[in-house]
Amino acid sequence: QVQLVESGGGLVQPGGALRLSCVASRASGSTGSFYVMGWYRQAPGEERTLVASTTTGTTPTYGNGMKDRFTVSRDSAKNTVYLQMNSLKPEDTAVYYCNVRLTKNSTPYWGEGTQVTVSP
Repeated sequence: QVQLVESGGGLVQPGGALRLSCVASRASGSTGSFYVMGWYRQAPGEERTLVASTTTGTTPTYGNGMKDRFTVSRDSAKNTVYLQMNSLKPEDTAVYYCNVRLTKNSTPYWGEGTQVTVSP
């Protein structure tokens, strides 16, 4: 079992920036890194889509149109994944979900989501 704690969402004006954080931990208390750590988002009435993810040993992956304003990074020592979001637009408004996998083919774990609202 994995626990995910997300933070950093909120209300921001267009053109602003936010930084999301997600700390992952095993309920058993055992240590070790996660193979995949990343972010998805879901706007009302839409499907959940990839924003960005990091996989051990590879370069980050971004969803369509995400790479120019969003940057994903991770601190493996802290089992924390970050999402830096710049030049935010109203269409970025969504619930952002942290997503992790322990191994390449293991079941994904999801956070509860953090709301990001971009509005004047």
